[in-house]
Amino acid sequence: MTEHHVRVHPSADRLPREDQLAWKLAAVATSTERLDADSGAMAVNRVIDNASVAVASLLRRPVAVARAQATAHGAAGRGASVFGTHARVSPEWAAWANGTAVRELDFHDTYLAADYSHPGDNIPPLLAVAQHTGRAGADLLRGIVAAYEIHVALVKGICLHEHRIDHVAHLSAATACGLGALLRLPTETVYQAVQQAVHTTTATRQSRKGEISSWKAFAPAFAGKAAVEAVDRAMRGETSPSPVYEGEDGFLAWMLDGPESGYTVLLPEPGDPRRAILDTYTKEHSAEYQAQAIIDLARRLREKTGPLDRVRSVVLHTSHHTHRVIGSGANDPQKYDPAASRETLDHSVPYIFAVALEDGTWHHERSYAPERARRPETVALWRKISTVEDPEWTRRYHHPDPDRRAFGGRAVITLEDGSVIEDELAVADAHPAGARPFDRPAYAGKFRTLTEGVVAPADQDRFLAGAERLAELSSAELSGLFPVVDTAAVAAYDAGLPKGLF
Repeated sequence: MTEHHVRVHPSADRLPREDQLAWKLAAVATSTERLDADSGAMAVNRVIDNASVAVASLLRRPVAVARAQATAHGAAGRGASVFGTHARVSPEWAAWANGTAVRELDFHDTYLAADYSHPGDNIPPLLAVAQHTGRAGADLLRGIVAAYEIHVALVKGICLHEHRIDHVAHLSAATACGLGALLRLPTETVYQAVQQAVHTTTATRQSRKGEISSWKAFAPAFAGKAAVEAVDRAMRGETSPSPVYEGEDGFLAWMLDGPESGYTVLLPEPGDPRRAILDTYTKEHSAEYQAQAIIDLARRLREKTGPLDRVRSVVLHTSHHTHRVIGSGANDPQKYDPAASRETLDHSVPYIFAVALEDGTWHHERSYAPERARRPETVALWRKISTVEDPEWTRRYHHPDPDRRAFGGRAVITLEDGSVIEDELAVADAHPAGARPFDRPAYAGKFRTLTEGVVAPADQDRFLAGAERLAELSSAELSGLFPVVDTAAVAAYDAGLPKGLF
């Protein structure tokens, strides 16, 4: 790995493009060739994971809206598939619809470092473009591995959250790079696409604050769609705002640490294996990743607490990020509101801990049902739960060794008689360092569970067999790599939506 130091330069410097971060990212993508076997296998896992959560979300309103918008834009050529339909649409609109479906349940992969990310959000636009351009499975794998490499590097090196910038700005750059690797584009073309993508997808973090709206699912889909459009424009020979990161009116100077800012991004050399995807991890539970270990901890603690009406208070000692983003440190009253949106509840660790402690399980629909959130006994317990930042948990969250990072916390439950019950969990059971790390059978099991009753068993088998052969799939086989669902049920749901412009 090499260190790329990024700082603001005045226009008079005329910073050579080869010294700019956007060029360095593009160069890593376009030099991604022979894939590491483990990275390729993990990319297959994430294709399966994305399909699982996309199918499970098909009859949710935001996904249906995105699907309706997409299917109004038929493809002029080969086109790309949309989950839940037989439609072939323009690839940027397939990226929009499928990206929203993948993100809706907050149930796919994550990477946490200086900033946050869901690298699996790169896959819908990559798959859409691969189908539209007639690429084979090996091309898609190359694009996925390259996109993850760039995404992880940016999330490690540049924190957006402290400046309240939404994390999809890193996603759009990674997707543009992944598309460049998939299509084997020149570095110059990818460089221009990265700059347009970053310039147009930098937004505030209000999408994840207070009363969280359905835009949370659309935001990464928008970044993927923008990246597809940026690549298309760059392929036609157009240029973009440059240098987008280092310019005196650019990303670092005005969105992040200011004119004196500096960052270090670690990037692989051309011949280095691309293994960043192996540092990422998926979710066993449909909730913000920093709640995964908390759910597992609650399931373990419920055997020790006895009747929960005896609980006086619960304090979760955890990292800065968990406390300030999904805990009471966010100072969002909505995180304690029984009428809050699902998007808000899956970013409320007090709510999540309360329900997991009561139920001993977690379900992507039942655990968020309005009637579930409004149970009087749940509300009473929920409002007894708070979080505090513990510097030791913050230090462990940022530990340089991926195997020693901790995303959990310690729960201190005080009962009415004054007795105290304590326990802690560093990482979720499904984390690579957890009690039950997710492996290929676990990904397949998640797919079968989430698609049960929607995808017939024979079609489940067909999809899983195709995904496992992804590196060998022809363009025709890749074009058909979508779970076959009951499109009549999807169409019936869509028919009830309000009409838009298209």
